[in-house]
Amino acid sequence: MLRFIGGALKGKVLDGGDGLGKSRGYKIVLTSDRTLMSEYGGGIFLGFSACVPKGVVPDFVYFNFFCPSVRVGPRGEVEAAPCGLRRVEAALLEYGFGEDEVIVAHPEYLDWVVGPDTKVLGVNETDPLGIGPATTTFTELLGGEAYMAVKFREVVFNRTVRKYGPKIIVGGPGAWQLEPEDVRYELGLDCVVVGEAEEIIGPLCEKAVRGEPLPSVVHGTVVPPEKVPNIRHPTICGLVEISRGCGRGCDFCEPTLAKLRSFPIEKILKDVEVNIRSGRQPILHAEDVLRYGAKSLVPEKEKVLKLFKAVRSVPGVEHIGMSHFALSSVAAAPDLIEELTPIIGADEKRWASGQTGVETGSPRMIRMHMRGKVKPFKPEEWPDVVVRAFEILRENNWVPCATIIIGLPGETEKDIELTIDLVERLRPFKSLIVPLFFVAMGILRRKGHRSMRLEDLNARRAELLLKAWRHNLLWAPVLIREYLRNTARSKFTALGTALVLSYGVGVALRAIEKCEREYGWDLLAMREDVIEGRTSITPRSLKPLKWAMKLVAAVKG
Repeated sequence: MLRFIGGALKGKVLDGGDGLGKSRGYKIVLTSDRTLMSEYGGGIFLGFSACVPKGVVPDFVYFNFFCPSVRVGPRGEVEAAPCGLRRVEAALLEYGFGEDEVIVAHPEYLDWVVGPDTKVLGVNETDPLGIGPATTTFTELLGGEAYMAVKFREVVFNRTVRKYGPKIIVGGPGAWQLEPEDVRYELGLDCVVVGEAEEIIGPLCEKAVRGEPLPSVVHGTVVPPEKVPNIRHPTICGLVEISRGCGRGCDFCEPTLAKLRSFPIEKILKDVEVNIRSGRQPILHAEDVLRYGAKSLVPEKEKVLKLFKAVRSVPGVEHIGMSHFALSSVAAAPDLIEELTPIIGADEKRWASGQTGVETGSPRMIRMHMRGKVKPFKPEEWPDVVVRAFEILRENNWVPCATIIIGLPGETEKDIELTIDLVERLRPFKSLIVPLFFVAMGILRRKGHRSMRLEDLNARRAELLLKAWRHNLLWAPVLIREYLRNTARSKFTALGTALVLSYGVGVALRAIEKCEREYGWDLLAMREDVIEGRTSITPRSLKPLKWAMKLVAAVKG
């Protein structure tokens, strides 16, 4: 039986009798960085912790309590993998490559599956350079480099990969970061696939296997839903795609620019069944789950209910999660939320959750950058739409994990003030409100707008940032207790995670109070004083926490 020690898999797997995993290597090896090869103890939203800079918590704590590894089979293959990687795997098998030629491997086992016969290393990445919105926010404030970027480099610079020199093809949501030629050269990448890969990955890998040159950057085609291959093996946390695209057209976002395409229910159910056979409950994924099958920006209630009832009818499905929903969809269809709640299995003991975007409290910012976000409502109604949506969600035991964006182009003091007002109106609602620095993506990236940097964080923006985090920290004791109770963690892992989070909550609340009371929300001034040693925001000793972590780990082991 494999043991997980300090986040690394110790001990070599058995060869499995076919010699492939140990000697010559697989022809095509697919992988992701270590932070993506985790189910976060059954709590998929803890995956955001990969955006935090390495060193904020000890690696031992992070990789044992926040990011424990997925299990690995006898050939080095992972039990579960990111959904995008499973789509690529299925596309390659449908293209004609054999099961004995393609493996989805754990990144810490690359020296076990890569060999002289390996022609392609395919890597799926979400934030390879650590410059996405969440990552940028944390690294700008805390310094250092995010785990995701560190672990991506470990994959592409793996010594066995460099020894045998397979073509390195990188795709996934963060592939846009790798388009510049100097970046690709520095990392030694042969090909970057931006966008959907299912229709182009087969021919690309065939070229690589034949030793033919690959294009440096390829933009994937928009794949019709019926041509998206069904997954063959389980996905992380049972994630199942139901739609692609959005169509709301927010100019700081990539997915919202693409037209919404919903998958047939029969295709979705096949993916659900694959995950159920592995013991994973489904999490339905779309940019707005509530608009499944919609022809406009308004939810079509019967189509959504039909899908969720079909998924719930699959033997073994006990509850259904979801990845994202839009607040305007919630406010436009309160009866849909009410009818969905018992179907997905949400109640006072097990609440539903999902990511959503508040982004701003300013109607002017809505008009300037995201008119489609508020439809079917008007921009000037947005603050009230958000509050009404939160009310509907609370009434039905849904807990939103919302984002706000700081530093949008054209933002004024008044816009910031309106967003602060909205955050304070949301204080009574059990929720998370995650403030993010603006990162130039979508249309704004192509127009040459600059991402927000730390030096742009004036006192008013810092007040918004810290008040949003104070909202989260004040709700944290309830959320931590209920969240860990309903995830698939062992009681010892849950205890360890709770100890770390509770300690962090106390430290962070004291820091926010200090910034308000002593610095008048001038976070940059306080940060400089902390760095120079003129003040401190942490206890002098971390020994009690370290002792507690070691005790939990010892009992767990």
